[in-house]
Amino acid sequence: MPSLTDLELKARFPHDFVWGVATSAFQIEGANTADGRGPSIWDTFCAKPGVIADGTDGSRACEHYQRWQADLDLIAKLGVNTYRFSVAWPRVQPLGSGAWNSKGLDFYERLVDGMLARGLAPYLTLNHWDLPQALQDQGGWANRDICHRFVEYALGMHQRLGDRVASIATHNEPWVMAILGYENGIFAPGIKERGIAMQAAHHLLLSHGMAVRALREVGCKAELGIVLNLSPIHAATDSAADLAKARLDDGRLVRWFMDPLYKASYPQDILDHLGADAPPVQDGDMDIIATPIDFMGINYYSRTVVRAEGSYDVHSSGLEVTEMDWEVYPQGLTELLVRLHQDYPVPSLLITENGGAFKDPMVNGQVHDADRVRYLQTHIEAVHHAMQQGVPLKGYMVWSLMDNFEWASGYAKRFGIVYVDYETQQRTLKDSAKWYRDFLAGQAQAQRAA
Repeated sequence: MPSLTDLELKARFPHDFVWGVATSAFQIEGANTADGRGPSIWDTFCAKPGVIADGTDGSRACEHYQRWQADLDLIAKLGVNTYRFSVAWPRVQPLGSGAWNSKGLDFYERLVDGMLARGLAPYLTLNHWDLPQALQDQGGWANRDICHRFVEYALGMHQRLGDRVASIATHNEPWVMAILGYENGIFAPGIKERGIAMQAAHHLLLSHGMAVRALREVGCKAELGIVLNLSPIHAATDSAADLAKARLDDGRLVRWFMDPLYKASYPQDILDHLGADAPPVQDGDMDIIATPIDFMGINYYSRTVVRAEGSYDVHSSGLEVTEMDWEVYPQGLTELLVRLHQDYPVPSLLITENGGAFKDPMVNGQVHDADRVRYLQTHIEAVHHAMQQGVPLKGYMVWSLMDNFEWASGYAKRFGIVYVDYETQQRTLKDSAKWYRDFLAGQAQAQRAA
């Protein structure tokens, strides 16, 4: 892939391109029992022995619930024009249905108003995994009734925030919620049954379509979409078995979600593969799922390499590997975006998460994360290459604003461009944050000169 200089990159992105940072409620807010917030499935999951690598939980996290004003000031100083955040469903509706929690709703109103006051476009995600435990007690995403509860939640949030947010994403990474949460059991709620997982995946998609329709019916003016975690699936060798495995995994990760959203059908080869574990689909479900959306959010971190037998050693390729044991593979982002553009009628794509976890020692009050700077540079170049090939890409957001609770990894993995001292809660800009800030300032300068 040809490399672009910083100046060339600055000059070539359109003036209305969205630049941002992203977070999620459970990972940064803390205050998990404050002001009427109910328990989520992640509160319950974290309490199970051995499921979180360092034995921690999200009860304190980054104390964003108390420190939100300073955090918004920090975001604004980076020079981004957008902040992607999520609402904690159990904070605003503790049981996932019925009564609303006014203190929780007030918090998000203050947060959104604070973004607007700082010139930040609010990009809201309704569901970033922290389902109210009360709904999980009724079967969670495997219970079809949850689709109606999600619509009620979406409409409630629109009533309070819909006149001020620029964008609403229904779900973040339904593959993760369904497969890691209900099939592999390594994420909340910790269930290990493939059939239940596929029901959950179907209901996540169905609730998405139902919510989009309901929001449009009440005149929602925000752009509506969904966020998927996608990556190219490469076979480790050219053997027939490895190629077949790559096709199968692509079906479960990419086509299982993209096909219903844009073709109103599940891929037949995956239905055949699932057999009795394929989810029950009622008449009209697929048309609802395929309700047109304004944008598709893509979370990209690396490619996936598979073998029919055994596992692929990520260190065997000689590529740089992050702390999550993910290859640094920016060309995969270009490959993915071009493929999506060619295979599906997506009107607008948005990179809603992209970043890497690296060892980030604090040395004399500074964090010199050259590996993350390099990661961001090469992936922004990859975004540009995709746009040159006609991909309708409207923006890019770094994951994450700051170090936070990284789910089953606890606090052991740091994705932030801002360092968080978890004892003092002090925030420190890493070199990657300074690079991103300077890059955006240079881009703005180049646009003014154009």
